[in-house]
Amino acid sequence: MPFGQLLIEGLAMGACYGLFGLAVVIIYKTSEVVNFAAGDMAMFSTFVSFHVLTVYGAPFWVSFLAALAFAALLGVFIEFFFLRPAKNPSLLGLIVITIGTQLLLAGVASWKWGAEQQAFSIPFSYQVTYEIMPGFVISQWAIAVFIIAALIMAFLYFFFKHTKLGTAMRATQQNKHAAKIMGIKTNRVFAFAWAFSSVIGVTAAVLLSARTILDPQFMMEPFLRAFAAAVLGGLMSIPGVLIGGGIMGLIENFFGYAWPTWKPITAFVVIVLVLCIRPAGLFGKHYVKKV
Repeated sequence: MPFGQLLIEGLAMGACYGLFGLAVVIIYKTSEVVNFAAGDMAMFSTFVSFHVLTVYGAPFWVSFLAALAFAALLGVFIEFFFLRPAKNPSLLGLIVITIGTQLLLAGVASWKWGAEQQAFSIPFSYQVTYEIMPGFVISQWAIAVFIIAALIMAFLYFFFKHTKLGTAMRATQQNKHAAKIMGIKTNRVFAFAWAFSSVIGVTAAVLLSARTILDPQFMMEPFLRAFAAAVLGGLMSIPGVLIGGGIMGLIENFFGYAWPTWKPITAFVVIVLVLCIRPAGLFGKHYVKKV
């Protein structure tokens, strides 16, 4: 495989990891909860799109909109019924809740759709390619990934900088109690953050489904790589997550091309190295809370 193709495909996969990492970071920035159920939430919502597409014969875009709506409702449901009832939970307690949610969603998906692998085709083909210059080939799928990632980043920048809800989310992240005193309805902010995160997560999952086979476990490895991208870029930095995703995609692509058998461990190596050398990530800032 030529260098140019490795570079472009690595950046495209990295953009997907970065997008999925955003789903983790948005919740963490708002409520400081690391959502280990993000992968299975995206997987379940992707299966909803697959179900609408195959069982009801709806066009892809209708099934995709159905998945977005379901993902938003699922995020609100999990926050309202699983996290909100926990009174002053510890960090470990929150992690256990999200892991339990992950296992629940995986079990329900296996019961409903079975464990068989199924093909889920999207309008952006990985097989259709264009040569932009000698040695640099880009697929239709990669073009769609770059465009969608750019649109989502532009939207997030505008949302957090120029909307009241975005400002409320940033205020809630900085000091929940002060935000309450200022009249911000923090419970609604948390619910919206989970819905927003879930929508971005299923968008990344649908894009990733073009490169793999759909089954209840298909988002496990992408979640690990997206989490590595979030740790690398900084769990408190939205632009850093996308940059971390790009770096992660390039490392995985070139490392996997040179040593294919070692490719699955690249995410773990990145997480360990970053936590040992720079725990806040490349673009994150380390804050010390004083009590």
